[in-house]
Amino acid sequence: LAALIAVVLAGIAVAMAARRHAEHHLDGCAVMRCLGADQNLVLRIHAGELLWLGVIGTAIGLALAWGVQFVLGLWLEDKLGIAIPSAGLLPAVHGAGVGFCVLLAFALPPILALRHVSAARVLRRDVGGLQASAVISTLTGLAGLVALLWWKAASVKLAGVMLLGILATLAVLALLALGLIALLRQLRPRLRGPWRYGLANVSRRARASVIQISALGLGLMAILLLTLVRTDLIARWQQSLPADLPNRFLVNIQPDQLEPVRARLQAGGVIEPELHPMVRARLVAVNGESIDSSDIAERGERAMRLATREFNLSWTDRLRSDDNTIVEGQFWSDAPSRPSSPEAVSTDQSANELSRVELSVEQGLASSLGWKLGDRVQFDVAGTPLDARITSLRRVNWESFKPNFFVLVSPGALPATSASHIGAIHVPADRARLTDDLVREFPNLSVIDVDAVLAQVRSTADQVASAVEYVFYFTLVAGLLVLVAAVTATQDERLLEGGVMRVLGASSKQLRLAQMSEFATIGLITGITAAVSAAAISGLIAREVFDLPWQLDWRLPALGAAMGVVVVTLTGMWATRRVVQVAPSVTLRSL
Repeated sequence: LAALIAVVLAGIAVAMAARRHAEHHLDGCAVMRCLGADQNLVLRIHAGELLWLGVIGTAIGLALAWGVQFVLGLWLEDKLGIAIPSAGLLPAVHGAGVGFCVLLAFALPPILALRHVSAARVLRRDVGGLQASAVISTLTGLAGLVALLWWKAASVKLAGVMLLGILATLAVLALLALGLIALLRQLRPRLRGPWRYGLANVSRRARASVIQISALGLGLMAILLLTLVRTDLIARWQQSLPADLPNRFLVNIQPDQLEPVRARLQAGGVIEPELHPMVRARLVAVNGESIDSSDIAERGERAMRLATREFNLSWTDRLRSDDNTIVEGQFWSDAPSRPSSPEAVSTDQSANELSRVELSVEQGLASSLGWKLGDRVQFDVAGTPLDARITSLRRVNWESFKPNFFVLVSPGALPATSASHIGAIHVPADRARLTDDLVREFPNLSVIDVDAVLAQVRSTADQVASAVEYVFYFTLVAGLLVLVAAVTATQDERLLEGGVMRVLGASSKQLRLAQMSEFATIGLITGITAAVSAAAISGLIAREVFDLPWQLDWRLPALGAAMGVVVVTLTGMWATRRVVQVAPSVTLRSL
């Protein structure tokens, strides 16, 4: 995603730079046409120049990329404690392909327009209208970028969603920028001096300002969003978890160990531990038809994985209301008579009893496999067939940190003697040795420490987020390239304005203050736009992923505004340094 954003922003910068390059060569092309040069000669000269620039730029870019990858690899080896393999040649091929696709899509169209330049067009300072060859070049380059994205994403759907998501985000950022620029127009008459001139430049060059704000805002938003999700949302999610949430899973409890384990847990302070039976089974048939792997494969990879693995079947008299909800059907509507406890079930069951066995299936599994109410499903349980009818579908909250099952069987249908049991318990921090003592007493038990798993997940998430964060800094650099390209595209206009202002008595300090006010305003709008977008997306993630209420952290807009002002102002002042350095006489004579 970061690479795709960087490519899109780099393409915008290349397009703006190529447009200015073409405008600067109008006079030369017109003179060449007057001296007898045909269109193909003009095209070969400028296309060849572009090709060599692409070759040189690609070589420099690959060298820099190798150096950055080498340094980051050493840093990751030290931070993550793992060996990072060398990049190899294939990424270099990918990078070169992306570079030339960007040239073809964004830089070649203005160059193609140069071959149609005439003396009359030079007088109008116009590159010319849109040509069919330029359209074909753009579409070909974009198709190449999409193909490369498809190749790297290994999915047409994923590639399309990513590309559309970036374009939609750019559109939203552009709309926000337009709204803020409109507000500036209302504020400008109330200001005086350099600030008024700076805001006038932002409003007068609204198109360029919107492009700069959108490009910079996209990179800055990605960094703010990554930081926000990594710190605030994960911390809030952990704080929202109940204090008595299960933090240990017990696996492989045998039937004869049920009461001793339960007694040992209660003696250790665990109140009413829930231990659930579990029997392994394999899916055999549905509605009397044997499982056909080709038919299942048509339903997707998940369906194939679910149907071919072993199922963990369980049973219960009642559902927990906090994480299991019946969404269709009735829970055990017509089940056989059930004993008071599953342990009392005999392994000798009549065919009549088995024919009335019912199933309660998790709705996601049923949707993936195409199951519905009334379907008959046959399992193989250790060589014994189990034929049952689906009578209810359940919605399961898998984030409850409690044992849950895709398929529940009506009590009395499965032999309890062949079942093992699992359980989830909460062990206070001051009694952490309880599970160690339990394992020593029952060596066959396996204990999963959820606290340790969560700590490892948090640590891994921090490590991955740190690595990805550095990658997103490249998107911010790409946005700064757009800023530099936009400033460069208006360099002649800025030099002329600066020269006229200095002739009329403006000092270098006043010019610098005017430029600083312009770029500080663009940076402020960029930071606010990025912060608002990051806050909105993080709110959506909080509600849909973490199931948390959205909370606005006012530090985020302040951080975004500060970052935007500092980064954009420094870059803009560097890009416009010639406006102050060049003498007015030189500027006016050259223009």
